[in-house]
Amino acid sequence: MFSYLLLFISAFGAATLFPFQSEALLAGLVMTGEHSNAALLAVATTGNALGSCVNWWLGTRLERFKDRKWFPVSEKNLIKAQNMYANHGSLLLLFSWLPIIGDPITLVSGVLKEKFWKFLILVTVAKFVRYWLVYLMV
Repeated sequence: MFSYLLLFISAFGAATLFPFQSEALLAGLVMTGEHSNAALLAVATTGNALGSCVNWWLGTRLERFKDRKWFPVSEKNLIKAQNMYANHGSLLLLFSWLPIIGDPITLVSGVLKEKFWKFLILVTVAKFVRYWLVYLMV
């Protein structure tokens, strides 16, 4: 049970702006053969999708602070990200599993007030595919 909790926390953290690594943990747990692979995929996907939900929620609240010095994204980069999202639409969320750009995509989707149900479906699919590919590579 502890392994599942650790995987959930790792996957959740990996989807936020914190530097967590969940793929290596998933691969290690799969290689031990001591856990249900379906449960491992479900836990990792759920944790990572919920972590992305935090980004979406923060995005819905953050734009009002964009003029503050502590704001983590320059106005130029925020406008660039908003334009990219506006041009390509919510299907960009299918790339939310990618390193470096995935987390900002989920944040910007909140800034742009993407419907939560649509966000959740697309992000969950993307995160599942990510972990499924890791599983297949082990």
